[in-house]
Amino acid sequence: MTDRPIAAIDIGTNSFHMVVARVGALADDDESIHGPSFDVIAREKEIVRLGSSSGDMKRLDPDAIDRGVAALIRLGRLASVNDAEVFAVATSAVREAENADEFIDRVRVEAGIEIDVVSGVEEARLIHLGVLQAVPVYDRRLLLIDIGGGSTEILVGERGETIVAGSLKLGAIRLTRRFFRGERLHPGAVEACRRHIRSALVPMVREAGRAGFEVAIASSGTAETIAAMSNARNVGGSLRTLNNFVLTRPDVERSVADLVAASTNDERRKLPGMDPSRADIILGGALVLEQAMIELGIDELIISDSALREGVLLDALSRRRGATLHHLHDLRRRSVLHLAESMDEDSRHSARTAALALELFDATADLHGLGDDSRELLEAAALLANVGLFISHSEHHKHSYYVIRNSDRLTGFTDHEIELIAQIARYHRKSAPKLKHPEFARLRPDDQHRVRALAGVLRIGIALDRSHAGHVNALIVRDAVSDIPDGLPGLDILVASTEGADISLELQTADERKSLLEEVLLRRVKIEAS
Repeated sequence: MTDRPIAAIDIGTNSFHMVVARVGALADDDESIHGPSFDVIAREKEIVRLGSSSGDMKRLDPDAIDRGVAALIRLGRLASVNDAEVFAVATSAVREAENADEFIDRVRVEAGIEIDVVSGVEEARLIHLGVLQAVPVYDRRLLLIDIGGGSTEILVGERGETIVAGSLKLGAIRLTRRFFRGERLHPGAVEACRRHIRSALVPMVREAGRAGFEVAIASSGTAETIAAMSNARNVGGSLRTLNNFVLTRPDVERSVADLVAASTNDERRKLPGMDPSRADIILGGALVLEQAMIELGIDELIISDSALREGVLLDALSRRRGATLHHLHDLRRRSVLHLAESMDEDSRHSARTAALALELFDATADLHGLGDDSRELLEAAALLANVGLFISHSEHHKHSYYVIRNSDRLTGFTDHEIELIAQIARYHRKSAPKLKHPEFARLRPDDQHRVRALAGVLRIGIALDRSHAGHVNALIVRDAVSDIPDGLPGLDILVASTEGADISLELQTADERKSLLEEVLLRRVKIEAS
């Protein structure tokens, strides 16, 4: 059976990009970056200026929301024409906006597109995946710079693995709003902007210096525009593609000088190689590129014309097929284990409860109807359910929600998946999910079912290691052999233990915590020793 095409949409602060592609076969070697092949059907770009508000992008303006929704309706129609499955990610503008839910909800209703808001570190990882499709540096330690409208992502990686990654509030639109609002340059504005950029770069300069790198790569419209300007100035004419173009530090410094000399937007639009739609914001982005090269000690950059959208394409393929492209699944699981080990004093207990919860999940699959994607979320939530104890034992389930939701260590998960993991962990004890809880109420109905079902399963898994002694080693689930008085079908969970172990506490606790599972499965559950 042929996979449906994939439409990957990058909802950026300045522009929206979409690539629609048919997917080829995976290579036998999962570690090869050349494993999947893509036949691009369509590419679309729309300048939306979603992050056009003042106030350091704390809110999306109504007009910007309208433009964004209209653009996604158009992109969604194009994806539909090609029968493509849509994967859309949003970055800085949506990530930071206090009213992001208004935009996300409108897009869901009006365009029929679900948006995943990615963290800055996750954005860097996805850009890294995309860049590796365009620049042959898989076996070399690389430093990546991606300058967007709202933020700049910097990453050091090797063989598809992230070594260092950070997201800085240095974007072309953001800096333009702060330093270059007028039609003409104010005296001192360029130097003030340079100082601000250097200050913001300090942490990543330190981290990248420790990690070291062999080759530097730049992606994004800013980098491509500076490359086009340099080519027009040095060689003349235009290139069909700027991919793998080598941009030197003197080239960048000369382009910045040209931009400063052309002190109005109209003058910048006339510069050879300039993208006219970017002329009003290019100076801020160019200064980030200039200062990054100086501070990081970069003499030359390789331009990549693949970035976030191509990374989303690859990531979507791996999720759809359950493939382990760059060991994506292992990467996700390792990040969960890393967070658990750093904040859970009894991680072996959490590992046992995760195993029991997964066993119960598998045994009741026909009843809850959830798939492998939910199984992975359950395992992550089980392993992280007790990280809140690091803060306080009292209401530690709520603390676990906060830790999971706000950690930057969960690599490879979307923002939406992290929210689900956090909610499953939050409901592993005490109150069941309720619509009066704001976070739960914001979920779609199918995700509310997922949280309830997985939390119900997790409660039993945790209960069956109540003594933290590891006495329970297997479960058997079967239809009840006796009638249930209220007419509901029955379900028996038979608990196998190590020889001579007393599991009375586990059985009692599981019986006390079974009600949510009963509600989800529409079964009367009986839990007893086998």
